[in-house]
Amino acid sequence: MFQGMIDQGLAMPVAETAIPDVLFDRGLYWASGRSGLVDLVAAHKWFNLAALKGRADAIALRREVAEQMSDDEIARAQREARAWIATH
Repeated sequence: MFQGMIDQGLAMPVAETAIPDVLFDRGLYWASGRSGLVDLVAAHKWFNLAALKGRADAIALRREVAEQMSDDEIARAQREARAWIATH
């Protein structure tokens, strides 16, 4: 049981802190092949979104993934990221 005080002045809504982490974790999921399948397009998309939401470490991983992708794959990942932003 929580036995402390929550400073409401410093508290942030869950969405502001959790969303970049969730997006970053999705990038790791697809880049690592945890599902049994490595999907670099999906990994790039999620790292890109995480970077846009403030996860600075996602930038380096997005770059690393991009080095293994064709220009067409990168373009597809960017389109998918823009589509995700438009719907969320």
